[in-house]
Amino acid sequence: MQNFLRSIMDFFNQLGEFGWIDVLDIIIVTVVIYQLLKLTRETRAQQVIKGFGVLILAAQICDWANLSAISWLLDYIVNAGAIVLVILFQPELRQALERIGRGKLFEKASFIPTESNNVWAVDEIIRAMQNLVMNKIGAIVVIQQKSPLGDILSSGTRIEARVSSELLENLFVPNTPLHDGAVIIQGGTLLAAGCFLPMSANPDISQNLGSRHRAALGISEISDALVIVASEETGIISVAQEGKLIRYLDGSGLRSILMAVYAPDQAQKGINSLLHWRSRHEKRT
Repeated sequence: MQNFLRSIMDFFNQLGEFGWIDVLDIIIVTVVIYQLLKLTRETRAQQVIKGFGVLILAAQICDWANLSAISWLLDYIVNAGAIVLVILFQPELRQALERIGRGKLFEKASFIPTESNNVWAVDEIIRAMQNLVMNKIGAIVVIQQKSPLGDILSSGTRIEARVSSELLENLFVPNTPLHDGAVIIQGGTLLAAGCFLPMSANPDISQNLGSRHRAALGISEISDALVIVASEETGIISVAQEGKLIRYLDGSGLRSILMAVYAPDQAQKGINSLLHWRSRHEKRT
């Protein structure tokens, strides 16, 4: 408590020496922090920044409360955080340096218009997946939700078009430039195609699953995205979410899962409820 009061007294004492140099210093730091937040806004790195900020705040509070052990531990983590941030934010730092080199550091970010009701996209996605498996064409479609996937989007080709079954089917036609990757959809907008997804490191995954299913599980393990997979070998539609995989889905099963994402107030069944139903059904049979 004494350290906290002393800090407040020091703060008010320093206000008397506050000059225009200090104002300039604060403005520069504010601009740097703002640009960093804007750069990482659409990536998973934003969550890391928030966590690091919480650690800094907790370290300061523990120092004021004179909690020596916890304060020493948090200070050690924060001091080592600079190296950790460089490693974690390597892609973002490279992108920032490239933008500085092009003189576009302060350019306005592009915003994707979204519609308030995108339930119509469910029919387009289902129609496309059914046509793809009918023709034995492989596909992987990622439905982005709350977790930002900016780093995944940057690995592919930006499209930003209205979702349609025709567009989805054309993107996955074999031997076309973007067929060998994932499509990212947010709401009713197809954001990008040809995106590379991280493979799951789960050792318990069946050996019968191919690279598409492993990639679907991989992105579902690190985000809340819903991933739909069409198998070109078996003609099976599968869905991955939260590290779980449901296979052998028909149109109605896929619709119930997609409606839980696009219209949760209209559909109560998501992937967890479908897993529960299947487990009960298997026990009865």
